[in-house]
Amino acid sequence: MTDIKLSDKQTLRDRARKNVEEGAVTPGYSADREEIIRLLNESLATEWVCVLRYKRHYFMADGIKAHVAAEEFLEHANQEMEHADKLAERIVQLGGEPEFNPDLLSKNSHAQYVAGKTLKEMVFEDLVAERIAVDSYREIIQYIGDKDPTTRRIFEEILAQEEEHADDMADLLKGL
Repeated sequence: MTDIKLSDKQTLRDRARKNVEEGAVTPGYSADREEIIRLLNESLATEWVCVLRYKRHYFMADGIKAHVAAEEFLEHANQEMEHADKLAERIVQLGGEPEFNPDLLSKNSHAQYVAGKTLKEMVFEDLVAERIAVDSYREIIQYIGDKDPTTRRIFEEILAQEEEHADDMADLLKGL
């Protein structure tokens, strides 16, 4: 058990009044804020690249199993957009600016934008991208540790869904 001493009410109140312009970032925030914002922006770019790829696959899906795959592509595109929104919101909470410059999204993304020609290639590329997201988000979670529990929790929630996406794509790939 750790020897963590809780602050008394007056100390909490006094600390809250100092640097009030910092918003949600209090003196107790122990992470490197600039590094966390950089990681969040890279992850934001990753999510947007995935949204765009899934949307393309949704519209381009063709063949006998296209309907089932297209429904998965659209569902994943929408969920990736929700992830992007959560990441952008957290960047702003930390006093940063979310990077939405289209010229930088692909450059900053962990995953690549590989279109794929056939339905099987599309599912394969989506699975590769999901596996990249799973690994990178797991590493980010480990890097953050206890220094920023809010950001870590956001990444944990996104990671769980990315693992589901990878499982969905692996199942689809088996059926093609």
